[in-house]
Amino acid sequence: MATVRFEGAGKRFGGVDALVDLHLDIEDGELAVLVGPSGSGKTTALRLLAGLESITSGHVWIGDKQVDALPPRDRDIAMVFQDYALYPQMTVYKNLAFGLRMRKVAPGDIDGQVLTAAKTLGLEDLLERRPRELSGGQRQRVALGRALVRQPQVFLMDEPLSNLDAKLRTQTRVEIARIQREFGITTVYVTHDQIEAMTLGRRVAVMRDGRLQQFDSPKGLYDRPANLFVASFIGSPAMNITEGSLEHAGDGLAIAFGDHRLAVGRPESRPDDGIGAYAGRKVLLGIRPEAMADASLALGTPEDRRMTVRVELREDVGSDVYAYFEGGPPVSNPGLAESPTGDDDEAGGNRRRTFVARLSPQSKAREGDAIQIAINDRALFFFDPDTGVRIG
Repeated sequence: MATVRFEGAGKRFGGVDALVDLHLDIEDGELAVLVGPSGSGKTTALRLLAGLESITSGHVWIGDKQVDALPPRDRDIAMVFQDYALYPQMTVYKNLAFGLRMRKVAPGDIDGQVLTAAKTLGLEDLLERRPRELSGGQRQRVALGRALVRQPQVFLMDEPLSNLDAKLRTQTRVEIARIQREFGITTVYVTHDQIEAMTLGRRVAVMRDGRLQQFDSPKGLYDRPANLFVASFIGSPAMNITEGSLEHAGDGLAIAFGDHRLAVGRPESRPDDGIGAYAGRKVLLGIRPEAMADASLALGTPEDRRMTVRVELREDVGSDVYAYFEGGPPVSNPGLAESPTGDDDEAGGNRRRTFVARLSPQSKAREGDAIQIAINDRALFFFDPDTGVRIG
């Protein structure tokens, strides 16, 4: 096992910077996830670590060894790909044993390591089958096992669950987390799926346009997003974001957006977020859907923490109700993650931003109803409209 360190790592393809000045330290035995949309640089970073791409600038370290110039076979890593990369003519046993044979491990040791991995992954009854006789989930477990038997210093996983259906993705995700905890092998996992990232990673690196945006625990990303991109990328449903104005309201502050106005509290009650410096200015406001509640079920919420809305769509998903309604003006900040930015109102030619609230299934709100939404003002997020950086 070993630590992994990217030290100002960069990769340029022609005139395009695919990865820019990446600084990232992954601890020994940690499962770290790189997540981001297509073109964010996450796979490029993984390929630099694997030695499948040459580095343009900076350095990559595995343990105390700088591996920039080492070929993949000398880096003591094992990779798992989304397409499994199994040998179709070989049985499961031979697929698991192939890497060990290439390394000239003694036959007796090969048998012991293969059987141990097969037992760990529940493959004991499948050892004589060929890949075409396996389900997608079984093939992925064989691919994991082939990497596992090598006992590498570092596991590299590139979108390993992409070819599985929803149920198998969940099952295999749990299996990967269990195996990684059991063996304690440092693992770097790449995905575009933020749910996968948040449930698997001890820490998660959010990437965009080849640059690291934030490297933090899942809770840290959710509670303290560094900027507008991270805030709008992390969370499902995505954070509601609109433009508003911070105004003085008695001895406190309020945020006005669209037809709504919410109390924010006194600046001194939020000493750490620096919001007082933005009084009288435009800001970007973020409200997570789960920070909203049907006011009829949230008794005691002050009037200045409520807003009246008309429900445009209600979605029942069992444990929750998603209520959609008109929020505030749309945001054109380039730091925003790709997500619906609002609908065109063809009749009035105006732009608006649709909000979504995650309500209790006990809510009786129906499409067309005017209801009050109660807001947890401590769960409001504010961002600088010019830089996209979270205020505070």
